[in-house]
Amino acid sequence: MTVDVERLANGVLWPGFLGTEPPAWLDRELRAGLAGVVYFAQNIGPHPPALSAAIRTANPRALIGVDEEGGSVTRLEAATGSTAPGAAQLGAVDDVAATRGTGAELGRRVRAAGADVLLGPVADVNTDPRNPVIGVRAFGADADLVSRHTAAEVEGIQSAGVAACVKHFPGHGDTHVDSHHGLPRVELDPSEIDRVHLAPFRAAIAAGVLSVMTAHIVVPAWGTEPATLNPRVLGLLRAEGFDGVIVTDALDMAAIRESVGIGGGAVRALAAGADLLCIGNPTNPGDAAAADQDEQDFRAARDAIVAALQDGTLAVDRVAEAGARVARLAGILAAARSEPLPAPAGYDAAAIVRRSLGVHGDLGAPARGLVVLDARRRATLAVDSAGAYVVDALAGDGWSRRVDTTRVSAQEAAALIAAAGAAAAESGSRIVVLVDRLDTDGTQRAFVDAVAAVEPGAVVVNAGLDAGSATLPVVEVRASSRIGAEAARELLAGG
Repeated sequence: MTVDVERLANGVLWPGFLGTEPPAWLDRELRAGLAGVVYFAQNIGPHPPALSAAIRTANPRALIGVDEEGGSVTRLEAATGSTAPGAAQLGAVDDVAATRGTGAELGRRVRAAGADVLLGPVADVNTDPRNPVIGVRAFGADADLVSRHTAAEVEGIQSAGVAACVKHFPGHGDTHVDSHHGLPRVELDPSEIDRVHLAPFRAAIAAGVLSVMTAHIVVPAWGTEPATLNPRVLGLLRAEGFDGVIVTDALDMAAIRESVGIGGGAVRALAAGADLLCIGNPTNPGDAAAADQDEQDFRAARDAIVAALQDGTLAVDRVAEAGARVARLAGILAAARSEPLPAPAGYDAAAIVRRSLGVHGDLGAPARGLVVLDARRRATLAVDSAGAYVVDALAGDGWSRRVDTTRVSAQEAAALIAAAGAAAAESGSRIVVLVDRLDTDGTQRAFVDAVAAVEPGAVVVNAGLDAGSATLPVVEVRASSRIGAEAARELLAGG
């Protein structure tokens, strides 16, 4: 029997694309058996269901994935900021019913957009506070807490007829390198990884999770290859009894692109045991992106797989096995789409976020308004941590300025603080310093100290991990999200 190797390769590929309508190349490949697509912020126009319908016209079984974690990570609300609690907020509340309800609401939103795979929850145990890419995306630093909330959110998401995809196996929490920019190493004893970092994935499997995403991390105890390309690591996942779809993290991330390349990564990930290859976001190269970057990245992966199948480097049976798992998931989700979309039941996102707020120090009486000095880090490829919607929601109509604490001079900082003080005095407002790494970034802490020295009535709003004591009172929000900023404003300025 002659095997159509292009169709076989298409059945395990999951590209991103440019625009709010399917480009011609994507429509063509969907009709030729492409597994589906992943939505990123640039794909979310005014009518996402119409986009999803167009994709399914070309391939009725197409899997449509979207990163919709809540909190600091959203694609469906990328323009305005998330209105759902994030993982760190849910971990702080530690109410599994609230987490299950949040999962159900996120799943409902994804399904309403016509998508059917939610790339979450994050099952990483954030044991390294320096972690630049997980942080508040994790439920916390305790394996038991992360395990129970991972399982609850999986249950909630999948109750909406959407597949959850827990990430990033075998755990990205003990890293201080962002795999979008480099290749992290986890120098832990395997027994500690097993006890701490694998526990939430076991909980997700027990909860019936339908897919699991790999991490581009190296565990030297298990070999020199990143987990995505390492058959020993992916074999651990199968040994835990998981028979669903193993999804790679994006192959365009530097950890793969700049080592073995997208094509080499695609072939090696399949050989290692992955089933569905997430190619990534074609806007990631920024100004260096080509007009057809999406098609270029897709072809790099597809052509490499086809060549490896043709020369025997990659076994046809292995790719057929992967494609069969993807097809089985597509069938499950196609059947789920025929069921009514579940209605939300007693879910109150704002109440959950208000419960998650932490306060250090005396906030005093509510102010008439707020002026904001935004000292957060710049956005990353994973998280729009510097989203303007946070400042908009926090400051309202008040004065605000952005400050890069890693670059600002002492004189420039003093001028900004003086300007904030003048604006606050004129409007009867209070100065807010908005930060996100007060725990690990000495420049943010130094800027807070500089504000406190001349404006002792100011307050810190922390969108990152718990900061503990500071020279000013602190409101812990634990997410760069619209709903988090609104809750902080309500606390500080009475709504």
